[in-house]
Amino acid sequence: MLFTKKSLILFGLILALMMASVPFSMVGADVTSVQPANITNDVATIITVKGDGFDASSKVLLDGVELPGTVFINNTELQVTVPAGVAVGEHIITVTSTGGSAILTVSAPPPFTRPQIYVKSSWTNVKQVTTGQEFKFAVDFENAGNMPAYNAQAVFSSPDLIPLNTGGVIVLKNPLDPGSNFADDQRFIPAGPLYGKTFILVDVTVTYYDDKGTPYSDKFTLTIPVGSGGGGGGSGVVATATPTGVRSGQLIISSYSTSVDPLQPGSEFKLIMTVQNMGNDKAQRVTMIVGGGSSGSGEDGTPQPGGVSGGSGEFSNFAPLGSSNIQSLGDLPASTGVQASQDLIVNVSTNPGAYPMKVTFSYLNGKGEVVNDEQVITLLVFSLPNVEISFYRPLDMFFAGQPAQLPLQIVNLGKRTAVLGNMTVTSGGGMVENGTALVGSLDAGGYYTLDPMFYPDAAGTVQLNVLIEYTDDFNRARTIEKTLEVNVEEGFFEPTPEPGMEGGGGDFFPTEETFLQKVWRFILGLFGLDSAPPASSPEMEGPPLIEPGIPAPGGGGGGSGPKG
Repeated sequence: MLFTKKSLILFGLILALMMASVPFSMVGADVTSVQPANITNDVATIITVKGDGFDASSKVLLDGVELPGTVFINNTELQVTVPAGVAVGEHIITVTSTGGSAILTVSAPPPFTRPQIYVKSSWTNVKQVTTGQEFKFAVDFENAGNMPAYNAQAVFSSPDLIPLNTGGVIVLKNPLDPGSNFADDQRFIPAGPLYGKTFILVDVTVTYYDDKGTPYSDKFTLTIPVGSGGGGGGSGVVATATPTGVRSGQLIISSYSTSVDPLQPGSEFKLIMTVQNMGNDKAQRVTMIVGGGSSGSGEDGTPQPGGVSGGSGEFSNFAPLGSSNIQSLGDLPASTGVQASQDLIVNVSTNPGAYPMKVTFSYLNGKGEVVNDEQVITLLVFSLPNVEISFYRPLDMFFAGQPAQLPLQIVNLGKRTAVLGNMTVTSGGGMVENGTALVGSLDAGGYYTLDPMFYPDAAGTVQLNVLIEYTDDFNRARTIEKTLEVNVEEGFFEPTPEPGMEGGGGDFFPTEETFLQKVWRFILGLFGLDSAPPASSPEMEGPPLIEPGIPAPGGGGGGSGPKG
């Protein structure tokens, strides 16, 4: 015997070990994508891994290394936080016990540049201001940012002073380069008696732009000393206290995205924002208010009873979902960032368009004063066509090499009128004739039909590709694609005898007699000739059948047989 019993057992064990060592993936379990697919490595970022077949034991891997804190959402979504400091480049995202992978691109944070004008110092040309005394109030502005400030101007306002000559507006040097300063003065006269006042408060609002046209605005409150008694004061230049508020946080939204693209009426989505502190001081107890709002504070910026107000925002187009529009982001040190998100829904009555959304960040500065930084982002809402492409009746039999009609139909299932462009039908398994047409406007519930001819090449299942072109609400070119299938049977051909073939020589089927043929038969009858109609089939054109023993009529041939 070629193999002994022991050798067969040993071979079976080796085969079982080899099969056990072969890795396999769960049927139907696969990673398809990751959102967002591009992140920066300066802050920790929450990513969503999408696929199929996930369970509570699934773990997300970054380049084969498990990321801690995988959150199971459902069998198609997992969430995990990618820590800050991940190397720049492309990384492979996989999930344990699944197949497939997705690419996560990590980039370095873009350098933040902006102009930043502040008040370096201020002074008056008198020691103290008295009632009825005209004086000059000079201010030295400096650009502490890292890019030039364009079209900068300062507006002075005070309930106790009347601006002279310029109306309270000073135009600064244009452009005001980084590190450079510009000093100018504004003439004032007291608006009324100053008795009992120690200082006059002057608000200075500076507006300017960067090289991209982005507007900026800063407000400073300056003080001017007031003399006692109402008499004139001596001359001289005295520097006054200038609470410029330079040491403060400044929160901005450096980037944002939505989990659903494009947004349409009724869409539920997650708004993801990267919030960065671009100031030079820590922002304490940061509260994010989506839609706009504020924290309670007095005139001097100190916190007041009443808490955070977030109910006065604009929610006619976007409304919070699952939680309120107020979130606590904790403390945010200078030059750091954090990723925040908010679940929202688009109102079903929202029309297509670009909608600004206000986001307020309320926090405390180093002095315990309440600061409210307001940002505005823009969300685009589309109303894309919702159409169904199908056959409007059962298909005829399709045979290889023979033409057949395709009864195609487009139905508008949306609630609005859809304007569609060209509809094109193609197939890699045959030729489509008259397969392009302009659809045009379809009312809600309306339909459009197209009946091209299809010439299949071979038997089997053949795919038809239907492509519809159109432009969306922002004039972007878009397409709708649908794949339909038809079954093609083997073709057959009925042979037609050729003239001169045995048993042939004419048509098998009777043909209708023409008027000239009928006239010709009438003329033949007048001369006593055969005017019978032509035979309807070749079977009738042969000689007549003669039974044995019966002489043929019209005899004519002699024979050698005996005479009766």
